[in-house]
Amino acid sequence: MDNESQHILLLEPYYGGSHKAFLVGLQQQLACRFTLLSLSPRKWKMRMQLAAPWFAERILTMITQGICFDGILTSTFLDVAVLRSLLAAQGIRLPLAIYFHENQFSYPGQVHDPGILQFIAINFTSALCADRLAFNSRYNQETFLAGVRLFLKKSTDMELRHLEEQIQAKSVILYPGIDFGKIDALFEETEIPAAARRQQKEKKSAPVIVWNHRWEHDKDPETFFHTLFTLAEDYFFKIIVLGQHFRSQPKIFALARTVFQDRVLHFGYVKSREEYARLLIQGDFIVSTARHEFFGISVLEGVRAGCRPVVPDRLSYRELFPQEYRYAEGELGGHLCQLLAAPCSLTKVEARRLTEAYSWPVLGGNYQEWLQFRRVTPPSTLD
Repeated sequence: MDNESQHILLLEPYYGGSHKAFLVGLQQQLACRFTLLSLSPRKWKMRMQLAAPWFAERILTMITQGICFDGILTSTFLDVAVLRSLLAAQGIRLPLAIYFHENQFSYPGQVHDPGILQFIAINFTSALCADRLAFNSRYNQETFLAGVRLFLKKSTDMELRHLEEQIQAKSVILYPGIDFGKIDALFEETEIPAAARRQQKEKKSAPVIVWNHRWEHDKDPETFFHTLFTLAEDYFFKIIVLGQHFRSQPKIFALARTVFQDRVLHFGYVKSREEYARLLIQGDFIVSTARHEFFGISVLEGVRAGCRPVVPDRLSYRELFPQEYRYAEGELGGHLCQLLAAPCSLTKVEARRLTEAYSWPVLGGNYQEWLQFRRVTPPSTLD
């Protein structure tokens, strides 16, 4: 069966941020029919606990109405074991794939939460019950499998180590496709002659450092801003601060806004993708200090816009960028010092070389192949 005749049911309990962008891009790139069932991006713990019966009811309703699906694609915020059992009780068996944007084994919390084990268990049993799994990075897959290994060691009187191998056997690495369209439409540096580029740099009053991550502690904004506080004593630079933030946010952002009031080009979230792209293109360097990162879309977007990446030598960044763009633990300040002494952003050719492998046109075929389901004929009636 070719993909064009496939009808895939998309289930997303947390339809926002990277989860939403992924599904939007997937539907635009793949030659399949899609039906999307989703919930708003809030209360992720509740979604993991209760989304399965909610989705099951709606799936059963659609099937009784004569709607046929060839397979299901969902994320890790769904309890797949519960969903499949509820459907199976009504005679429904559909192939199911999970895309791992993250995993609970290595998701850091600000405080110790004894209840986190239930969400770890949901990730584990979901992976066990699914037909196929894709991870958005090798780092994500490796930390998940390492977590499974430790989790299974708890069963001292039950031999379950083989389950890790079962999960690994049905797993692949599929980087999430990124839509660089808005950025590419605005970024045309390669058409500018070398002399004109030099004139532009001479007119530029200062290099621009960009931060475009979620305003949360796992992105370690404290290290980022405290490093800039120190560098500001010797270097003049401008800053652009972007990224999603919530009612409760680290206090360092308010302090940084005050300290850098004469250096700020922008400080806050922007909804418009075009305005977001315009701000990124103004940058010279894009910095991450993340303590947790399963992939790194925001940095890749900045790089596509011509910002030189400045990322830690850990997490998924080891897969994404060569060593020259990564700094060792505790060396962010020294790394930035060298760059600020002779600032130079990326050309369009360099930006594309570092990012093109993660664009939807390049990755679309891999997803087309991964989501090649074999049709399962549903029963004619439901008891």
